[in-house]
Amino acid sequence: MKIGIFTALFHDKPAEEAFKIIAAAGIQAIELGGGAYPGSRHLDDFGGAKKLIDDAGARKKLGKAASDLGLEIDSISIHGNPLHPNSSIAADHHEAFVNAVLLVEKLHKDGIIKEPVVNGFSGCPGDSARAKNPSWVTCPWPDEFRDVLDWQWKKKVIPYWKKQNAFLKEHGVRFAIEAHPGFVVYNPETVMKLRKAAGDQIGANFDPSHFWWQGIDPIAAARYLGEAGAIFHVHAKDTRIDPYNSGINGNLDTKSYADILHRSWVFRSVGFGHTLTWWKDFVSNLRMVGYDHILSIEHEDGLMSTTEGLKKAMDTLSAAVIAEKPGAMFWAKD
Repeated sequence: MKIGIFTALFHDKPAEEAFKIIAAAGIQAIELGGGAYPGSRHLDDFGGAKKLIDDAGARKKLGKAASDLGLEIDSISIHGNPLHPNSSIAADHHEAFVNAVLLVEKLHKDGIIKEPVVNGFSGCPGDSARAKNPSWVTCPWPDEFRDVLDWQWKKKVIPYWKKQNAFLKEHGVRFAIEAHPGFVVYNPETVMKLRKAAGDQIGANFDPSHFWWQGIDPIAAARYLGEAGAIFHVHAKDTRIDPYNSGINGNLDTKSYADILHRSWVFRSVGFGHTLTWWKDFVSNLRMVGYDHILSIEHEDGLMSTTEGLKKAMDTLSAAVIAEKPGAMFWAKD
């Protein structure tokens, strides 16, 4: 298992400078933004997704910029909302998805990406064909909420993703959905609901940070999704639930992420929400269900600088990966 990072953290730096910082930190792999919400800053430094799809020389330059520093490119991420009721937003995010799939296919064939995976969100439609903004349904009553949910899945979610599953299969790429509140796929059950309805090219970009505050045990979730063969990629990000604010208000919290003092939960650097022991157990459970690829760090900790956060995450993840490294029993012979 290798430790990677989502390079959107360094969106203010040119790709080659960001890659040098990442390599110097001991990180082994990079996840690149390909459009939609995370943008495509570092792909744009090599001409952008469209140029890279068509230009083998540009792809070679991108691959070399990473490999010369000992970095592996592990995936492209286009976290967006292709089901947005605003047609211009939906079209832009769908185009980013298509380009990412085509680019990952080429990078895989070039030997630059080992596992052909695109990461992103499921999206969320509005409440009807007349909607202007997404509507995330979180309870079945009053009955109109359930009616909205049924309409979303039957009329928008399943038709769109069935079509995209066929497209993914045609190009030999898998789509790893990050289960995220605010979108129709937000927990393990909805990951499997979409996978069952749309097809097996769709699975999970497993991020434990979004599960803790929903009351989900990430290790139980990893066992459930992993045994179904549905974990395609993993994000390493931590969460801390504030016992005082949560005790008063619960964990549904719409306050700004910057209002750390008053929020019920906040994202933390790996190791500042949960212990090394927890992360060791997480790594070993991932391996038990067959995932032995990349742990891609996402740094969204409002209490720590990038340098501090990366050091803590690397210290924790390195210890977890080394401690759980599989190997022969000490008494085994050759």
